[in-house]
Amino acid sequence: MMTISILKPGILTTVQDGGRKNYLAQAVPISGAMDNLSARIANIALGNEEDSATIEFTYAAAAFKAETDLVIAYAGDGAMLVADGVQIPSERPVFIPAGTLIKLTNNPEGATTYFAIAGGFEVPDVLKSKSTYLLGGFGGLEGRCLKIGDRLSGGENLSSLSQKIIASIKGPKISWPAWFIPRSSLLPSDKKTMRVFPAGEFTWFSPDSIINFLSKDFFVGINSNRMGIQISGDKISKRKQDELLSTAVCPGTIQVTGNGEMILLMADCQTTGGYPRIGQVTAVDLSLCAQLKPNDTICFTEISFDEAEMLYIQQEKILQKIKLAVKNKFLS
Repeated sequence: MMTISILKPGILTTVQDGGRKNYLAQAVPISGAMDNLSARIANIALGNEEDSATIEFTYAAAAFKAETDLVIAYAGDGAMLVADGVQIPSERPVFIPAGTLIKLTNNPEGATTYFAIAGGFEVPDVLKSKSTYLLGGFGGLEGRCLKIGDRLSGGENLSSLSQKIIASIKGPKISWPAWFIPRSSLLPSDKKTMRVFPAGEFTWFSPDSIINFLSKDFFVGINSNRMGIQISGDKISKRKQDELLSTAVCPGTIQVTGNGEMILLMADCQTTGGYPRIGQVTAVDLSLCAQLKPNDTICFTEISFDEAEMLYIQQEKILQKIKLAVKNKFLS
């Protein structure tokens, strides 16, 4: 069993997996990793199931200790891991000897980082997921953020692939292989422009507001969280003054409040909402949204639903090829 102890929890640190997707009808949010792509890549690098539980760190200012030998991987732009004065590279498996202190240092590129261990972290399943839902107080570790003194373990049920990966790098000191998973190859070069397709009430808004929405820069608000990203800038005005009954929303839905501000819903968002919806961020760009920080610039460009679907399919095909490449490297 691999075990870590939390020495400094940081700003917002929780256990997250692929999310609980089967309880939306009961008004239970999906939760899960905000940047699902980074979490999946960390797991793939270790031979884990893609949706195995990881630790989601928000920004840096955190530290933990390897209570046992560890084989870990991390991905995301919120922090860089440093141990014994050495920066640990991301997106690949890394062997960490017992007793090592690991610190997270600031990465100005983003907001969230996903830390995985071989076999995944073991916490109780709640509604078929290990993800923490803070507002509901369940999932993860006692339904809360991690705190000083918490111990998390995993690695008891290792896949044959994980075992091979561990054997390839285990030794007396911190070590890692030359290969890695190039996450950047799965992301667009412009990380501040989100591709959207029209949502249910798109035609409710004035022509000028639609033009502004798809052409002007907006900014991330300071009160953004796992439920949603506040977006400030030019107000969005309606041409149709109808009231909207509560309707379905999901991560990526952009709602417009009564005062013309926009909210981009994220992993812990509610399952229904009463604000009109102007757009839906493509699934592949939600990982970019998860890395946005307060005062960052964000803008939107329109694509069709079919184009959004094809982007998702293309990304999934690439991820499956990456999984196969890692598997063939060790099990062929």
